[in-house]
Amino acid sequence: MKNLTIALKRFIDDEQGVTAIEYGLIAALIAVTIIVAAALTGTRLTCLFNRVADCFVGPANGTCQTACP
Repeated sequence: MKNLTIALKRFIDDEQGVTAIEYGLIAALIAVTIIVAAALTGTRLTCLFNRVADCFVGPANGTCQTACP
């Protein structure tokens, strides 16, 4: 009975698994943040490149100053 009590106490006090879960959640949050930032940056870069291309193609017709949504 004493061995069972000691084993149960060790199991309750063991925090190694909790730490691994916390690191996993932090890594997932960082990954989601990177994906969102890359998606937003990609959209803005596409808009910027399109504006530059419009300026090269037709600067005289006024499309050079179009704003991105």
